[in-house]
Amino acid sequence: MGKRLELFLSFLKIGAFTFGGGYAMIPLIQHEIVEKKKWLTDEEMVDMLAIAESTPGVIAVNSATFVGYKIGGFLGAALATLAVVLPAFTVITLIALFFENFMDNPHVINLFKGLRAGVTVLIFNAALKIFKKTPKTAIAYFLIALAFFLSVFIEFRFLTICLIAFGLIVGLLSQMFLYKEKEGRK
Repeated sequence: MGKRLELFLSFLKIGAFTFGGGYAMIPLIQHEIVEKKKWLTDEEMVDMLAIAESTPGVIAVNSATFVGYKIGGFLGAALATLAVVLPAFTVITLIALFFENFMDNPHVINLFKGLRAGVTVLIFNAALKIFKKTPKTAIAYFLIALAFFLSVFIEFRFLTICLIAFGLIVGLLSQMFLYKEKEGRK
């Protein structure tokens, strides 16, 4: 099986078996892409998530595009992106056709309540895995604590953009400082 077909099937599986959006996909992407296929290392996965989160668009699509391009070039990126959105597109289309019937069905309502609980666990699991891979520095702990505090105690949609921008600025400044320190030691 060619790499591009394997890439397509991997992201089709990720898209088909994930409920709850991009963050819920992170454990599946990590298992499939890092552990099983070994297309990315753990460090590359963390970098990919940082890039996917800080660029416009859905994290799952950005991740699929990133991995697809790394593995199969432009065509790989297109195939991985198509594969990850195809299951959701199909389900949403079917729901739209039968919307009235779905919304009144108590079984469907209870199913979505259960899925929300499961998605919360998946997102928490993904956060723990990412935390284990992040550098254990004072700056990293500060950013994690700040992001947690602000997201729990302040409800403001613009806050996410501010947190990402702040993390980007602090990360760039700290890396520039570390680089200059290394250069000074040489």
